[in-house]
Amino acid sequence: MTKAPAQGSQSGPLPRGGAPDAVQILGVPGMPEIAAGADLAGLIARAAAAAGGPGLLDGDILVVTSKVVSKAEGRVAAMSRDEAIAAETVRVVARRGPTTIAQTRHGFVMAAAGVDESNTAPGTVVLLPEDPDESARRLRKALRARPGVNVGVVVTDTFGRPWRAGQTDTAIGAAGVLPIRDHRGEADAWGNTLDVTMAAVADEIAAAGDLVKGKSLQVPVAIVRGLSALVTDADGPGARALVRPSAEDMFRLGAADVLPARRTVRAFTGQPVDLAAVNRAIAAAVTAPAPHHSQPWRFVIVSSLTARLALLDAMQDAWVADLRGDGFTEEQIARRLRRGEPLRHAPLIVVPCLELSAMNAYPDDRRTRAERDMFVVSTGAAVQNLLVALAVENLGSAWISSTLFCQDVAAGALRLPDGWLPMGAVAVGHPAAPAPARPPRDPAAFTLIR
Repeated sequence: MTKAPAQGSQSGPLPRGGAPDAVQILGVPGMPEIAAGADLAGLIARAAAAAGGPGLLDGDILVVTSKVVSKAEGRVAAMSRDEAIAAETVRVVARRGPTTIAQTRHGFVMAAAGVDESNTAPGTVVLLPEDPDESARRLRKALRARPGVNVGVVVTDTFGRPWRAGQTDTAIGAAGVLPIRDHRGEADAWGNTLDVTMAAVADEIAAAGDLVKGKSLQVPVAIVRGLSALVTDADGPGARALVRPSAEDMFRLGAADVLPARRTVRAFTGQPVDLAAVNRAIAAAVTAPAPHHSQPWRFVIVSSLTARLALLDAMQDAWVADLRGDGFTEEQIARRLRRGEPLRHAPLIVVPCLELSAMNAYPDDRRTRAERDMFVVSTGAAVQNLLVALAVENLGSAWISSTLFCQDVAAGALRLPDGWLPMGAVAVGHPAAPAPARPPRDPAAFTLIR
């Protein structure tokens, strides 16, 4: 791979030709400051021709920084950076100090939702293009009409990457370029079938182009030459094909997503629940704080149908007897029994229990009640950990309080050790449908400041 030599703060001129098997990365110097409504295709074509060499050739891939695209499209806003980030964000993934990692409406997860306040007038910020793939398509069409060449176009922006230091340019828009090269089903040099290999070609081209352009060089455009096999006649699916669907994303939950991911799920599919996932969730549950360095929580995994029915039938009989004793009608009893339906239809139930052997003994009821409350609160924290961890495992859950109302009955049905007190039951399974949007709650409504 060759790179045009630098001349001062800009990349060198475009050389002609090159070996057929060579890949060249050529900076395009001489681009002016871009204003709204600018003829970006014309400016790029003229700058490429003025740089020396043949200008743009069939099969070239044009790599364009999104900022010049945004400026040409009028995506410069007179607002603060924080206001712009809020406006461009559909989901906050993580925050640390002044840094926000956010998902944009395009599906990109990036710092500051792609908002940039460099190389723009004070008091303004540059936003990402409304539709970077469409921007790439328009630019490609205009270049075809002007110099009459068939080029691919990749629109780029700078991304950081989890677990890796530094940033690199990534494709956010593409046209006429194969964005992903799928090697699945092919054989490697040893004859092994490749099962998961998919090369993010558009991202590789974006990163290559950034070697000769960048903010400090003031070269927003590069040409990658020698990859004509990746240039297509049709515009193609664009960079949107590189955005992994949320259902396939193992890292979907950012730090800010984990707690809100816990939702009460009352309808489940028939898909079995992986016990290893439940055990991982219990491992998270037992990290809860506890009084006196004790571990007052116990968990019963009720996975067999026989055990589930024995528990639920025994609890139902006890509940019905209580309700009849309270004077409820059969219709009222039937309505209340429906509250326990998630437990009856869930593939698996986890019964959290409280174990009080570490409680201190006090001579008065006041301190005894406070001591017991500490253990109950600790168990509640463990249950919350469990529910959140199940959500991280892509499992739905519903905490239902029913065993609290008949602890002795539930303990007997499950043949629990002495001293294990059931504290509700958690239905666990794969959600039958996405959870509805969570209604907004204002923390101020639940808060006092003294």
